[in-house]
Amino acid sequence: MGLKLGIIQFDAVWQNTPVNLQHLKNSLVKQDWSTMDVLLLPEIFHAGFAMQPQLFAESIDGLVSQCLADLAMEYSVTIVAGVAQRRVRADCTGQQLSFFNNALVFDKSGEQTASYTKQTLFSYANEQQVYQAGHKSKIVEINGQPFGLFICYDLRFPELFRKIAKQVKGMIVLANWPESRQNHWESLLKARAIENQCFVIGVNRIGQDGNGLIYAGGSCVISPLGEVLAYADAEQTWLTGEIELQQVDEVREQFPFLEDMYVL
Repeated sequence: MGLKLGIIQFDAVWQNTPVNLQHLKNSLVKQDWSTMDVLLLPEIFHAGFAMQPQLFAESIDGLVSQCLADLAMEYSVTIVAGVAQRRVRADCTGQQLSFFNNALVFDKSGEQTASYTKQTLFSYANEQQVYQAGHKSKIVEINGQPFGLFICYDLRFPELFRKIAKQVKGMIVLANWPESRQNHWESLLKARAIENQCFVIGVNRIGQDGNGLIYAGGSCVISPLGEVLAYADAEQTWLTGEIELQQVDEVREQFPFLEDMYVL
């Protein structure tokens, strides 16, 4: 079974959701979606990896979600995108606002079918002081096939991927991964594909953010054998690729390494 992918290495305007949503709409008009199955966007594509979510985080059914749902239905494509969201929680001290770094999935009918919250928050940037961490990995169905969903810093923790390896055909990693650690990004994506014998799809941004960090893209599609099937450099906004999901079963049957996996 083939799955055709479209990745936008979104160069987000810093903390400006309306402008970024219009930019997304303009970008989609320029592409042929008649044969595409999935559109993938980076971590917090609508604002950038910023530590001021009170300025841009949306409610659970907010403007970003509504826009993505409409676009998924209009173009008949599954959309996977990184979105900052907020929730009001009540406790004994009253109501408090909490923020989450999420990945959302919308199917071709525009229905939101999954939400994943980033499990490992980037302490180097004090993300844990601003966002709430998730506590569970997420397996989502795309065109009826199971994929693990992760966000950026999760990539450095192979145990998260290992827990669900046998249950999925691929892993999707949405990120804002800076150029200064580009080699880590590309090496870790390959490692996750090889050790878990599945496809890995890395989705990164390009451009410069409001903190002055440079992003060099490097979005890629990697096979269960660690082969790079598609790759986008810092000059490419778009990347397309296709994966044949039966290759996962073929590789695992030929090299049954996961059967010897040590379970903690």
